[in-house]
Amino acid sequence: MTRKVIRTNSAPAPVGPYNQAIAASGQMIFVAGQIPLDASSGIIGEDVAQQTTQVMANVKAILEAAGATFQDVVKTTVFLSDMNNFAAMNAVYSQYFDESTAPARACVEVSRLPKDVLVEIECIAVIAN
Repeated sequence: MTRKVIRTNSAPAPVGPYNQAIAASGQMIFVAGQIPLDASSGIIGEDVAQQTTQVMANVKAILEAAGATFQDVVKTTVFLSDMNNFAAMNAVYSQYFDESTAPARACVEVSRLPKDVLVEIECIAVIAN
């Protein structure tokens, strides 16, 4: 199995011993959980819709750095600090995935996220060689 680290300056740099993404065997891309931190300004949006939009921009930048798109995503996991934010998060999330081909997804409420953000999203993508 080959393993390649994926990094881009268009998404926030890791703040610990992990990478933005790993490409395994050249086909599977494992994108680390992304929080709504703007890579250039360091700004975090105030509400869950703004935060989800930034998270998806970060995920998109990492996918593109790996040669993938949202259409290649097969699984996502969404972490919310409050499940009452589900509808607002989902309204933004649904703009990135067509309902008929959307990836499998899990969504869970957690007690706290890094930097006390409202949402974090990780994903797995599969690309053809």
